[in-house]
Amino acid sequence: MRHHEFTLEMPFPSERIWALFQRYDLWKEYAPAVLDVEIVYAGDANGNGLLRKVIYPLPFGRRGESFELVTNVQPNRGYDYVMLRTGLSGSMALEPIDAGHTRLRFRESFHMKGPLRWLEGPIYRFINKKNEESMRGAVAWLAAHPEFTG
Repeated sequence: MRHHEFTLEMPFPSERIWALFQRYDLWKEYAPAVLDVEIVYAGDANGNGLLRKVIYPLPFGRRGESFELVTNVQPNRGYDYVMLRTGLSGSMALEPIDAGHTRLRFRESFHMKGPLRWLEGPIYRFINKKNEESMRGAVAWLAAHPEFTG
């Protein structure tokens, strides 16, 4: 079982970050970990039960897809998710520091099964790197788009 946690202080209020993270059509503009996102089921008014299909890059130019179920949504604060096929699970939390700064806390756990298990370490390091680049990409995207409010 692999665990990864990434924390990043962002110079934006949590509401603005949340608004960007809820715009799935924009993910591929700032997140190198995402090639495309399709909403399969929108969930309730807060997004609990949302099911998204995420297409993402893999090593050696390959592409993967995951169906991610979003739960425990707390608007402007965070959510949990699980990839239905792989069991990878994680959470994204936004912790306000002050009116204009937020700490993003991203956690994920991963465990490969079957004959590809020996590739777990290299694959997970690749995924971690892309996820961290995506969070930094969100900061750069928000800085470049000061007009964005959601």
